[in-house]
Amino acid sequence: MLPGRPGESARVSDSDKVAAPDGSTYNVIDTTFVQMMIVHHGQAIEMASLAGTRAGDDQLRALAGRIGAAQGPEVAWMRAWLRDRGLPESDPGHDHTGMPGMQSAADLTALAGLSGPAFDRRFATMMTAHHQGAVQMAGDVLGGGSDERLREVAGEMAVEQSSEIRRIQELDLAA
Repeated sequence: MLPGRPGESARVSDSDKVAAPDGSTYNVIDTTFVQMMIVHHGQAIEMASLAGTRAGDDQLRALAGRIGAAQGPEVAWMRAWLRDRGLPESDPGHDHTGMPGMQSAADLTALAGLSGPAFDRRFATMMTAHHQGAVQMAGDVLGGGSDERLREVAGEMAVEQSSEIRRIQELDLAA
């Protein structure tokens, strides 16, 4: 539903042909990705913030710091993307717990209760799964999204998060 100008009626449009103020088009795949990725990134930032005081491995702590530093600005960009299109930040119909890679509240609580090598191993496992989920979600936009700039951003996210997975795997976190 697209609102009309003052005095005009609203009209229905195909979601694949909705234009943003900058003239770019977007569809429901784009919108869903952005709304869900804000929540997804929020959880990664939460997990990364725990590493500052709990990680035993300096390289893991540094990597977690980079994860938080990178994803914060991406969340701000995604919020602006939605705001520029007059879209809500979240859709109550989305089941965020079912998103690929999302960790349960119990898993986050357990992670927060760990420190040193035990934290490092659990963080590595959880963040790897979390990033794999984000890469999967980015693939949805790359395969069916309409917004060219958003597809570029999703592609960059997938490359960066795949690289971070490799960095985590290269750390020697065995007991």
